[in-house]
Amino acid sequence: MIRTLTLAAALATAPLAVSATEWELDKAHTAIVFEVSHFGFSNTVGVFRDIEADITFDATNIPATAVSVSVDAASIDTFFAERDEHIRTGDFLDVAAHPEITFTSTSVVQTGDDTADVTGNLTILGETEEVTFAATLNKIGANPFDPSRQVAGFRLTGEIDRTAFGMDYGAPAIGAIIPVTIDLEIGAPADAS
Repeated sequence: MIRTLTLAAALATAPLAVSATEWELDKAHTAIVFEVSHFGFSNTVGVFRDIEADITFDATNIPATAVSVSVDAASIDTFFAERDEHIRTGDFLDVAAHPEITFTSTSVVQTGDDTADVTGNLTILGETEEVTFAATLNKIGANPFDPSRQVAGFRLTGEIDRTAFGMDYGAPAIGAIIPVTIDLEIGAPADAS
């Protein structure tokens, strides 16, 4: 749920010799993970497997960071095929009518040496709500396998109230407040210097 999730890449605080430019999402090292309470007995864990993002980032000017994320709603995977098919129906994500979940940042505010709040508009089921994710910079530096490339890695955490988007099925027995964790890597353009 996350296009925002994504989002936060915008927050590196280590100095880079790269001005505001579009960084590339490393899909192989990016994950959107969520949990949903099942009647209070257990938590169901899921991921979205198809994520696209446009991230403009300048480590020397964090507020100039801009993030736009698009998630293929049908790419949901809770590791149980029958449940996934149900989640794709009108009871939950209604992927036939609303194939994308999107997040567009509206502000990135640095809150510490390696932290920032990424606020933006999250759209699910055609409804848009403002959400904020707390982002932490894990590391920024040269790629060990290609020292000419700069890489930044982040973890974002937040909560989404699915009922705010009109997704009421089973709530609150099936959790309405969904914790979300986004781990992502981004790489500077190959020609950045």
